Amino acid sequence: MAASLPNDVLVRFSNVQKSYDGENLIVKDLNLEIRKGEFLTLLGPSGSGKTTSLMMLAGFETPTAGLIELGGRSLNNVPPHKRDIGMVFQNYALFPHMTVAENLAFPLTVRRVAKSDIGTRVKRALSMVQLEKFGTRYPGQLSGGQQQRVALARALVFEPQLVLMDEPLGALDKQLREQMQMEIKHLHQRLGVTVVYVTHDQSEALTMSDRVAVFHQGEIQQIDSPQGLYEHPKNTFVANFIGENNRLSGTMVSRSGDRCEVELPNGERVSAMAIHQAEPGAPVSLSVRPERVQLNGHSVDNANRFSGRVQEFIYLGDHVRIRVEVCGSSGFIVKQPISDLAPTLAVGDVIPLGWHVEHVRALDPLELAQ
Repeated sequence: MAASLPNDVLVRFSNVQKSYDGENLIVKDLNLEIRKGEFLTLLGPSGSGKTTSLMMLAGFETPTAGLIELGGRSLNNVPPHKRDIGMVFQNYALFPHMTVAENLAFPLTVRRVAKSDIGTRVKRALSMVQLEKFGTRYPGQLSGGQQQRVALARALVFEPQLVLMDEPLGALDKQLREQMQMEIKHLHQRLGVTVVYVTHDQSEALTMSDRVAVFHQGEIQQIDSPQGLYEHPKNTFVANFIGENNRLSGTMVSRSGDRCEVELPNGERVSAMAIHQAEPGAPVSLSVRPERVQLNGHSVDNANRFSGRVQEFIYLGDHVRIRVEVCGSSGFIVKQPISDLAPTLAVGDVIPLGWHVEHVRALDPLELAQ
C-alpha cells in the first residue's frame, strides 16, 4: 500500500529509473513531486529523459525501478485507460473517420458515461476551445491549430485530474504556436487542472509554466519557477540551456561567504557570486546574462569593469545585440533596448563596460556541463 501524499501533491516519482537495454539509464533515480493544479514543464534537449518520464506517467512505458503515484495510489500496474489522465500529442492523434463531436465523445463512451451526459459534456468542451460550430466537421477539414484545439478538448472532456502534453505545439508555425501557448495557459488558469507539459523549447517553457524541471542526461538539473531558473541557474548546463548566456572560463582565486574572486586566462579578475563550491585554484565557469551588462557611463559603479571592443551589431527590432571582444572572449554579447543605444556607437569602438557582482555567477567548469 502506497503512503498517502501531502495534500497539495498529486503525483510523486520515487527513485524511478528507466532502461531499455538493461545497461544505460534513460532516466536515473527520478524523484519529483507534482502539485495539484500546477503547470509543470519538463524541459530538456533530445534524449534527456523528459518524454520517457511523461510516458511512464501516462502508462505507455513501464519503469525499470521505482514507484509512480497518482493521488496516493501506485500507478505501476494500472493500464493507461484506467489512470484518469488526459493526453495531448504533437500529431493530435484524432480519429480521421469520426467527426469532431464523435472524437470528443469517444473517451466518454469508453468510460461508460451516460448517453444523456455525453452531448452536454461534448458541447461544453467545444465551447471551452472556441469550436462550438465545428462539431460536425471531420479532422481533415480543420486547420492545424483547430485540430490541436480538438485534441486539447478531447483530453479535457472527461474531466481528468491530470493532463499530459507531449510537444503539443511542435507542428504549428511560430505565430499560431505563440497564440496557442497563451490559450493553453489561460485554459489551465480557468480550469485549475494539473498539467505536465513536455517541450525542448525554452521560451515556451518560460512563457507557460508555474515551474520548470530542466532535464539533462536522465536527471533533473534544477526545478524552479521560470524566473528562478533564468536569474539563479544552479549549474552551467542550466545557465546555457535557459536563455542567452555569456560564459567566461577562469580559476577560483578566493572565496568569502557567498562571494568569490575569479581570475581569467588573460589575468583580469572578476568578483562573482560563489554558486559552485570550488576551492582556490580550481576551474570555474562564469555566467553573465547579456541584458545585465552595462556600457559606457552606466558601468561606472560596477564592481566588474573592463574595456571592450565593439565587433558587430545585430538589430532585432525592439533591441540590439552587440558582440564585443572583452576579457579574452570575442563572442561576448551585450543586449540593449533600442532606446538606450548610443547613436554614435560604431564597430571598432573601444568602450568601458561592466556588471554588478550579483549578476555574475561562478558555476561548475564548462567541460563538466556538456
